[in-house]
Parts: sequence; structure tokens; C-alpha cells
Amino acid sequence: MTTSNDQVPADRKLRILMLHGFTQSGHSFEIKTKALKKSLEKAFPAAPKPGHLKEYPGGLELVYPTAPIRLDPDDVVPSSSSAPGAGADVGKDGPDVQSESYGWWRRKGDAQPYTYEGMERGFERIASVLQEHSTEPFAGVIGFSQGGAAAGMVASLLEPDRRHAFETAQAKGGMRYPDSFVKDTGYIEETVHPPMRFAVSNSGFSAAMANAGLYQAFYEPKIMTSMLHVLGTVDTVVGEDRSLKLVESCVGGSGEGGKRVVYHPGGHFLPSSQKAYVAALVNFIRDVLGEDGGSGDAPAGGEKKEERAEDMDVPF
Repeated sequence: MTTSNDQVPADRKLRILMLHGFTQSGHSFEIKTKALKKSLEKAFPAAPKPGHLKEYPGGLELVYPTAPIRLDPDDVVPSSSSAPGAGADVGKDGPDVQSESYGWWRRKGDAQPYTYEGMERGFERIASVLQEHSTEPFAGVIGFSQGGAAAGMVASLLEPDRRHAFETAQAKGGMRYPDSFVKDTGYIEETVHPPMRFAVSNSGFSAAMANAGLYQAFYEPKIMTSMLHVLGTVDTVVGEDRSLKLVESCVGGSGEGGKRVVYHPGGHFLPSSQKAYVAALVNFIRDVLGEDGGSGDAPAGGEKKEERAEDMDVPF
């Protein structure tokens, strides 16, 4: 079934990959972002509701996979802003030290340079989810903390020519391009999923600070995918320097092929219920998709159009 105007399938959804943090799970992350999900569903409804996206008339779908590495209590060691390791993801309710504690990788080593043990398994899990939706691809990826770092990596891995950058770096001791992200059609090797249209990192960081030589290919050349970076002003788990290192690894500017930085007045958590953050996220997605202000009908009742992120009272 397709729409009559531009032949976009009427059930095509704005599908977003949601990557949880260290010591969390897909289930716990979904619970923690319940308010955000509700806000995004309202912002991106299914047609013919006012404000729907012409390119995604089927509404919104968030997919929450769980990382493959089950963590032991010994793995859950809170870190400070000066520690470059993964650390425990601390929200308003404290560390997620529970039975559902998973990670996309573990930090190995007590001093720099660190390595991220199990990263291949983490990417295999993500690649399998991407392949499951290859016929109806994801539009973007949103991650928190370790998941925020992974969001930047996934966006990077799916970009054109990124594999060549890994091959060049590998010759100098860098990490090999993940085999799980390679799709061999028998004629030409492609990635398992098209490039992401956008990525969002909440309290994320650059792996290059742990081991520049090993992980630099994720960030050089710079990530071209449009990225929104959200940082907490009093985050003591992931220091600002680590998050800004990821920001610096993305192309400059705003809109398509650009980066934006938003600070929220809080610590190490995703501010899913803060109106300023949600509005910034919604406007960022609309701008990237080229449907700023909504490509569907204007909201009824004379409601004001949402402010552009750069016009809002939030520091960038």
C-alpha cells in the first residue's frame, strides 16, 4: 500500500535504533525512555494526523536491542570524570546493578591505552538487528553513555568509504573493520545496512581517547552523518572532555552533514522528560529529514510551530 503523492509506502515508519548504556538492557532502557517515546510519538504521528512526516507516514518505531555481554557485579564499577573507561551508567536512581546488566564491550586494562574487550560481539549483535530490518531500514540511531559512543561508531561504520579508512589504519596496527558489518552479495561487498540519516549521542564519548591508534578509523576521516550531542553540565561519570572528543570527530556546521551540541542542567542520564531537550531532538530530526516544522498538515487549533533548536533557550 502506498501514498498517492510520492509513492512512499503508507506504513513506512520512522524507525530508530535505541542503544542502551553499560549495565543496562534494552528492556530497562525502554522503561527509562518511556517519556521520550511518548513525546516522539506525539511529534511524529502516523498520517493523516497533523504534523506527520511525508517521508514516514506510518509514524514512529523505536527498537531496543540488548547488548550481548552479560555483566557480573565486579564489572559494575562506577567511574569518575577522570577515568576513561566505560564505568557504570548512573541515572537518577543510581547505578543499574541488577540482573539485567549488559554491555556492548568491557574495558580491559588499568591504564591507557585501554582496549575494549568484546567489541566484536557488540557489533555482531547490532549488525544482526540492522539485517533484520534491511528491507525497511532505520532512519537513525540514539544511544546513551556507552550506547552513545556506539551510536557514533555505528553511524561511522555505515558511511561510504569508511571500510577503506579501516584498512589503511589496520596496516598501522588499527582495528579491523567489523566482519559483521560486511554484506557479501557475491558480486560486491557492501555494508549490512544503508547509512544512517542521523545519530544522537547522550553522554557519549570517543573510543579514541582510550586507544587512539586502535580506534582512530572510526573518527578519521570525520563522521559525516548528522549528529546531535547531548551533555549533562554536572555529569561526573563521562567527563565533558570525553564527550567533546566525539563532537570534534564530527563534521562542523548544522543540518544535513553537521553536528549540534546541547547541554542539559543535570548529571549522567538521558533527560527524556525535559521539554527543551525533547524539542531540540524533534527539531534536529525534522531538519535532517528536510521536513522542518512538519511536512504534514499544520497542527489544528492555531498551535505554534515548534521552535528551531538554535532559537531555543538552551546552550549549544
